[in-house]
Parts: sequence; structure tokens; C-alpha cells
Amino acid sequence: MSAPEAIAESSPEPTATRASWRDGLMVYLQRRVLVVLMLGFSGGLPFSLTGQTLQAWITESGVDIKTIGLFAFVGTPYWTKVFWSPAVDALDIPLLTRWLGRRRAWLVLTQLLLMVAIAILASCNPQSSPIAVAIAALLVTTASATQDIIIDAFRVESLPESEQAAGMASYVAAYRVAALVSGAGALLLVSGFVNFGFDQQRAYSLTYVVMGLGIVVGLLASLLAVEPASSGRASAEHTGARGRRMAEVALASLNDFLSRDAAIAILLFVVLFKLADALATAMNTTFALKIGFSRVELAAILKGVGFAAALLGGFAGGFVARTFSLSKSLWIGGILQTIAILAFSWQALVGRDLAWLTFTITAEQFTAGLGTVTLVAYLSALCGNPLHTATQYALLTALTALGRTVFAAGSGYLADATGWAGYFAVCAASAVPSFILLAYLQRSGHFEQLEVRKP
Repeated sequence: MSAPEAIAESSPEPTATRASWRDGLMVYLQRRVLVVLMLGFSGGLPFSLTGQTLQAWITESGVDIKTIGLFAFVGTPYWTKVFWSPAVDALDIPLLTRWLGRRRAWLVLTQLLLMVAIAILASCNPQSSPIAVAIAALLVTTASATQDIIIDAFRVESLPESEQAAGMASYVAAYRVAALVSGAGALLLVSGFVNFGFDQQRAYSLTYVVMGLGIVVGLLASLLAVEPASSGRASAEHTGARGRRMAEVALASLNDFLSRDAAIAILLFVVLFKLADALATAMNTTFALKIGFSRVELAAILKGVGFAAALLGGFAGGFVARTFSLSKSLWIGGILQTIAILAFSWQALVGRDLAWLTFTITAEQFTAGLGTVTLVAYLSALCGNPLHTATQYALLTALTALGRTVFAAGSGYLADATGWAGYFAVCAASAVPSFILLAYLQRSGHFEQLEVRKP
């Protein structure tokens, strides 16, 4: 073969490689993926408002550490949402469904309710009435959990197989960015209002109002989105009385899921995979403030390198989910997010060290984002029936929320008993059962049965 022939023979390879990279990047600019990204921001915004930012608010208002731990119960709707998720699959919203379609109508309704609930929370005072704050926060998490049900169903149904990995990465990255905006960004905004002359209570109230307006991003996405094609098929099934439809959807969804092999092991694994990360997150803001970091220092680190780490972690998770098998992706995500928790234990020993806090936050944000994307890929693979997408995905995500709600409720008592270094070590150790279950599912052939098709 002559030299020109050899060059001609080999030249398509780099061209194909460049095209592959270009196609891989361009998928993130598809309208469907961009809509999912915007919805991810709307989904993530309430997370810190009832989590880390609320922790800071009630901590600075003088609420004791044991009561702060009990505030984890305001996240109850994130795991009980499965009980009303059949309504999302079975019921139509009067007028809105006719105008927008089945999924988009539910999205618009819940986003409007979410903005109202955040405004109610903004009007409360944790110092004079912590119970009122808890009730208002519960309203926010209820609306947020309902929005999550619909966003998850919309994402799974609207994205073709070739866009699922990009959609998952975009959704999780935007979710974490929004959580940082309503976490670190909110704390910086509170400090700004205080410097402007407002007292602490008024500063937090105004911050919550501003953050509530951020839900408009998701509202715009809902209006710009295209209703999934599967909605027409599902709407055709909406016959009979509403109560009967809900019962039928709930039973059919449950039977469909439980009929698969190792169903109980799957459910237990979903509960435990993010448990260690959830327990660590439940007290990390209070931990940082208690060992001497200021609100501004914590927010600056979260908003700086933590922000970048969250973005990179989300997209790294998308790369891992696209490149490796589902089981390997879960191993990578699970191990990394567990190891990162131990950095908090060392932080407790070294005390107020800004350099180490920067490393700790960076590691936590990156690995948590990576682990979340791999879990989302797994949950999406488990939900393949458009008639039951919302109900089944709600069941699975409700189980993942048990860690940061039910199990985290005693986090304040555990931290008080073990000290901060011991607390985060216990958090890391709680990941071991999930690794045992993952090994069992892998050996039983569960992941092969899912028949995941790579884009």
C-alpha cells in the first residue's frame, strides 16, 4: 500500500472521532435536554431552603442542636410521596391538561404552589415559633416532592435513549447548582441584607422570597417543553371514576415492580445507596458553624470551588454512566462518595482550617454529584412502563429520601453522643450494607436482566 493510500485509509478515524466528540457535546444543546436542565434547577432550588439554609437559619436563631436534628422530619414528603404519586399518573388537571397536556399541566400547578409555600416559610420566625417554621417547611417539601414526581416522569418519558445520559447529567448538575444557589448563594444574600441594615430575621425572610422567585425558571421550562408522546397513550387509559383509576394505577404499578426478580433486594439497595451521604449532609452546615466557620466563609467556599466541583461531579457521573456498565457505575459512585465523607472527620480534628474545609467541601460536592447521577441512571433503567413511570419512580426516589428524612432525624443526638469526628465516621460506615447488596444483585444477574442499551 502506498503512502497516500495509507493516509487515505487512516484519515476517516480522526474525523469520526471528532464527529463523535462533537455529537456528544451537541446533545446537551438539544431542546429536550435543555428543558430537563431548567427543570433540574427548579427541582433543586427547594432542597437547601428546607435543608442547609434552614439549618443555618434555625442555628443562628438559637435553636438547640437536638431540635435541629429533628427538623429532618420536614423532609417526610420526599419518602411518603409514593402514596399520592398515583394521582399524577391517573388524574388530569381541569383546563390545564387540555391546554398543556398531562405532564406539563401537573408541572405548572405544582410550581405555582411551590412559590406560594416558600413565601409562607419566608414569613415565619424560628426564634419565636419553630413549630410554625416546621409546618411551613413541610408545605414546601410537599410541593417540592410532588414536583419531583412529575419532573422524573417527564424526563424518563420525553428523552429518547440517545439523550438519556445527557439528560441525567444535565438534570443532576442543574439540581446541584440550584441547591448551591439556595444554599451558599442564600447565605451570601443573607449577609448582604444584614450589611445593608436589615436584622437577621428580616434578612432571611427576604432571601427566601428571592429564592422562591427562582422557581420561575422551571415554570418557563414547563411552558416551553413539548408534551411526551406517551401521554396520549396514557390519557386514553383514563376511563372510569377518579378514585378507581388511582387505585388501579397504584396496584398495577406495584405489581409490575414486585414481579421482577430480587425486588426486595432492589428496594433495600435503593434505600441504602445514598444513606451515608444523606446522614453526613444532614449536619454538615451545623458542623461547620459550630467549629468556628462564619456564614460568609462557608458560603464562599460552597459558591467557589464547591460550585465547580458540583458541576464537574454531575458531568463526570454522566460520563461514568455512559462509559461503564450500570453495576460498575454504581460501584464507582458509591465508593467515592463514601470515602469523601471521612474528610469531615479529619476536619473535626484539625478544627477551623479553611484550606481543609475547601478540600472537604470539594470532595463532598464532586463525589455526591457523581454518585447521584449513577443512581439516577439506575432508577431510570428500572422504570420502563409509561403507564406507571411517575408512580414507580416516586416509589424509588421516596426510598432514597429515607436517609435524609427518617434516618437523619436522630443525627443531632448521634453527633451529640459521638462528637463530630465519630459522627462522620459512623456515616461512612453506614455505606457498607449497600455494598453488600450491590454485590448480591451483581452476582444474581440483575443488571443483565435490565438490558440497558447504551446510546
